[in-house]
Amino acid sequence: MKAFRTSILALAASGLLMASGAQAANSLLGSLSDAANQQLGGNASGGSEGGYSMSQLTSLLGGSNSNLTSKSSTNAAGILQYCVKNNVLSATSATSVKDKLMDKLGIQNAGTTQKADYQDGLNGILHTGKGQNVDLSSLDSGGLTQLKEKVKTKACDVVLKQAKSFL
Repeated sequence: MKAFRTSILALAASGLLMASGAQAANSLLGSLSDAANQQLGGNASGGSEGGYSMSQLTSLLGGSNSNLTSKSSTNAAGILQYCVKNNVLSATSATSVKDKLMDKLGIQNAGTTQKADYQDGLNGILHTGKGQNVDLSSLDSGGLTQLKEKVKTKACDVVLKQAKSFL
């Protein structure tokens, strides 16, 4: 009987230790996330004054592809050029798609490439179908480099796939 009671007490004590360990881990994770958000500026629009929070980046990465589709074919053409220029997509896989899309849109010469959506795309600003802007160029600096690179790669891949559907 005494051994049984000792076993029950030991199990209860180990349960308490495990619960407090999980609570400490959650607290540490929350502190790290808060510090990352402060460091990155937590700017949802990804504008020039800040970056993206860890939760925003993971949302873009783990969300549906529609979070990273372009709202227009002209913006998609500019994004493809940005992705090739910045070595996110290989020129082999994206250049012919971009050229065909630009041909279809009639934006091959310098005079017609002044469309705002296209220029924004060239600068890495993805106008999404969800009414958001994702500034791919802002993903080049600050912390969380690997996560930012994954988001940028996913965005370029999604826009390439989308551009193929425009043709």
